[in-house]
Amino acid sequence: MIDIDYFKYYNDHYGHHLGDDCLILVAQAIAKVPQRPTDLVARYGGEEFAVILSNTEVAGAIKVAEAIQEAIFDLAIPHPDSQVSDRITLSMGIACMIPSLDNDLGTLTMYADQFLYAAKRQGRNQVFFQEII
Repeated sequence: MIDIDYFKYYNDHYGHHLGDDCLILVAQAIAKVPQRPTDLVARYGGEEFAVILSNTEVAGAIKVAEAIQEAIFDLAIPHPDSQVSDRITLSMGIACMIPSLDNDLGTLTMYADQFLYAAKRQGRNQVFFQEII
């Protein structure tokens, strides 16, 4: 799970039209990073995105997350009202699990969301990850 840091402040500063343009640029940059046909990037709602990497362990997911962070940094979209950077940044929560009868997609999504909020609590502009057993 991915969230643009302090996006409400971005919208308040630049207006919703430029906010929508920012969302498009961020979505395009995120979508360019995963390379396999089974990887999926989707807007999850508002300024949140989901990246689903099938058959990927934590180390691989971290590499993808770091590449996404670098791609967004390279966009250099100004964000004067951010409390963590002068440009758009992302917080990410990574959850990895092997599907089973007890752990379904809803469980994975719940953990990824919890880990996203852990990244935010720890200062934003970072990745929080944990493997689910």
